[in-house]
Amino acid sequence: MSIPNFGPQRHGSCGDGRLGRPSLGEARRHIEEPPRLFRWDTTGLAKGLKSEYCAREKANMNKDRIKNGNTNGTTVLSSAKLDRLQPAVGSLKPLLLGKDCDYDRELRRLQIELVKLQEWIRQSGLKVVVLFEGRDAAGKGGSIKRITESLNPRVCRVVALGTPTEREKTQWYFQRYVAHLPAAGELVLFDRSWYNRAGVERVMGFCTESEYMEFLHSCPEFERMLVRAGIVLIKYWFSVSDEEQERRFQDRMKDVTKRWKLSGMDLQSRARWAEYSRAKDEMFAVTDIKQAPWYVVNAEDKKCARLNVIRHLLSLIPYEDLTPEPIKLPPLDKTRYIRPPIEDQNFIPVVYRR
Repeated sequence: MSIPNFGPQRHGSCGDGRLGRPSLGEARRHIEEPPRLFRWDTTGLAKGLKSEYCAREKANMNKDRIKNGNTNGTTVLSSAKLDRLQPAVGSLKPLLLGKDCDYDRELRRLQIELVKLQEWIRQSGLKVVVLFEGRDAAGKGGSIKRITESLNPRVCRVVALGTPTEREKTQWYFQRYVAHLPAAGELVLFDRSWYNRAGVERVMGFCTESEYMEFLHSCPEFERMLVRAGIVLIKYWFSVSDEEQERRFQDRMKDVTKRWKLSGMDLQSRARWAEYSRAKDEMFAVTDIKQAPWYVVNAEDKKCARLNVIRHLLSLIPYEDLTPEPIKLPPLDKTRYIRPPIEDQNFIPVVYRR
C-alpha cells in the first residue's frame, strides 16, 4: 500500500507526526518503515511523542487567557484555574484515582466547567466539532455520555450516523456529514465520523481503492476548509490494547444490557486487528495536519480516559465564566380557580411508591 502524491504543497515535515501534509517519501517511510520516533506500544500511544505531547499541553495551559479591559464582570478561565481542575498535564505528574483524587468528585468538577464552556460557546457564537474515533469498545460512547449529560441538548448534540442509504452512497462522500455541522453557538460531537472510510470501509472492503485514495487526498483539504470557515475542529483517537478490548467484548457478551453494542463488524475486527492498525497508521500519516491534529487518548482505563479527554477539551478552547446569577423564584399565583374533577384524568398505575 502506498500513499498518493498530493503535489508539492507542504506545510511542514511529517517527521514528528504532527506537522502538515507529508510528502510521498515521508508518508511511505511512516507506513512501511516507521522511523525510530514512531515506536508504538500496546496501547497505540507513540512513546517517542509522549514527552513532546506533554510539553505542548503544558505550553497550551501556560498561555495567558486573561483578557485586559474586561468590563462585563466576567472572568476568563486562566491556566491556574485549569491546573486546579486537574494538574496532571500541567505538572506532568498524573493523579492516582482513589488516592490523589476521587473520580466522581473530579467528574462533577469538570462537568461544571463544561457547562461554563457551553454558555461561552452559545453566547460567543462559536462553532465546535469534536470527532471521537478509535478501536471498538475503546470507550468513545462512555466519554461522550459524560460530556453531554450535564449540557443543554439544544446547544450540544451527538451525531452517530448509521450505514449510508443507497441514495447517500451516490452523494459526495462528505455530504451527509456536512448536514450535521454546527451553526453559531453549537457544539457537535461525532461518535464516529467521515474517518469511517479510512477505517472500517477500507479494512472490510466497503469502498474501492480509488474511493479510498480520493478520501486521503480530499480529507486534509476538507478539514482545512472547515477551519477556515471558523469551525473549531478537534479530533480524538481512543487507543486500547487487544487484551483490554477482548475483556470488554466478553463483558458485553455477558451483560444483556450491553449486548446490543456488539455487532458482527465488531467481532470481525478481532480477526483483522493488524489490518486496522495499519489502516490507522496510514490515516494518521496523511490526516494528522497542523490545522487539525489528532489527539490520542490512552483508554486502557475508562474512568481515567473520560477525565483526561474532558480536561483536554476544556484546555483547547479559552472561555469565560458566564454562569447566570442565582435566580429568585417569583411568588406563586394563588388566584382562585375551580379545576375539573381529578377523577377525569388518566393516571398511570402506581406500582412503586415511598
